[in-house]
Amino acid sequence: MIQSLIDKYFYFLFLFTLTFGILLYDAIGFDYTDEICALVLFILFVYYMFNTEDWRINKAFLVTIGIFIFYICYSLYIQSNVKAGIFTDVVIQIKPYLAFFCVYSMAPYFNANRKEILKSVALIFWGFLLLVGIGDLFINRLIFDVMGHPAYFAAGVILTSLCYFYCSKFTFLDKITFIVLLSIGLLSGRSKFYGFFAMAIFVVIFFSNMKQFKLNFRNILLVIVMLAAVLFAAREKINFYFYQAVTEEVDKDMIARYVLYSTAPDVLKDYFPFGSGFASYGTYASGLYYSHVYVDYGIDGVWGMTKSYYSFIADTYYPSLAQFGVVGILLYITFWLYILRKAFLYYKKTGNIHYFTIITLIAGFFAIEGTTDSTFTTHRGFFTLMLLGMILGNMKEETKMLSETTESLKDESTSNQ
Repeated sequence: MIQSLIDKYFYFLFLFTLTFGILLYDAIGFDYTDEICALVLFILFVYYMFNTEDWRINKAFLVTIGIFIFYICYSLYIQSNVKAGIFTDVVIQIKPYLAFFCVYSMAPYFNANRKEILKSVALIFWGFLLLVGIGDLFINRLIFDVMGHPAYFAAGVILTSLCYFYCSKFTFLDKITFIVLLSIGLLSGRSKFYGFFAMAIFVVIFFSNMKQFKLNFRNILLVIVMLAAVLFAAREKINFYFYQAVTEEVDKDMIARYVLYSTAPDVLKDYFPFGSGFASYGTYASGLYYSHVYVDYGIDGVWGMTKSYYSFIADTYYPSLAQFGVVGILLYITFWLYILRKAFLYYKKTGNIHYFTIITLIAGFFAIEGTTDSTFTTHRGFFTLMLLGMILGNMKEETKMLSETTESLKDESTSNQ
């Protein structure tokens, strides 16, 4: 059966990506792990599609591919960068959508045995991260040496914890264990993680216990308190990148992220409505194939954004949406609304608050990460969207099975009459 083959090979790919695309990505020093995993995933998806009678593919995926084709043509037309730069950026930008839609379309499922193995692997990896985190307190820059950056360490903690949480029974003990597993990420010292940790506590402890979410005073108050906790935890970065950006109390030549945020509105205005095109602003390809946009706006002398040293050009995500314009921003928001709407509709039909909780956490993770990191288009984003696609796919299949069971019972009742 085609689905059993997909389940088997996707499981191996999932474990491989978690191991070499997350935990050991920087340790092995091979930068193309996620590209290789993306290629294998796409081949697996094509095999699945051609072996289904109706050539099963998600309609939203087709729309997304159409949007990318339009932006490729648009970028070539306005000459946003050299062709090599444009197509390099296309590969980077399409990976997260490929990860989500391919997995969501195939809807792979891990049986109880595979979940137990994954849970054990996640705990072993977490133990490794615990040693690295504690070791960093005594050995200077150990997190940098092993994980490449504290942000990567924090992401590793989040993703291994989410894998454990996905494989758990979602009991109260599992929820507390998940929070405990997450807590070692505090050793990263990253404000973004503090914000995510605060959000995770509220979502897991309070919202996941609701039998049905209702928009009443209590729940509105909880949402306000949660947002306040997240903002308080990340207050230093908010002040640094947003308040100072508005008040212009910082030296533009010293802070690349500030420059990316403060210049993005001008790019959106001057290239309305479709933006400056692929490989033109705030992305790795725009630095590798140095974009004329930086020169046009006089920001090519900013430290970390120069032609000879562009390491900070792709250091955040939201400003890079300027290269897709106002339309691109709306499309990105639509993508997340599509996921959350699907998750909520499936939850309403199946009552699976376990999976809905994880999807909410992942959406919150990307919302926070996008402020000061390009996580969405990196190896970390690729794996996270694979996990997201699988969980939403599981909810879709549960909904389908529930509908089929209901229809079967109706037919049986009718025949008995």
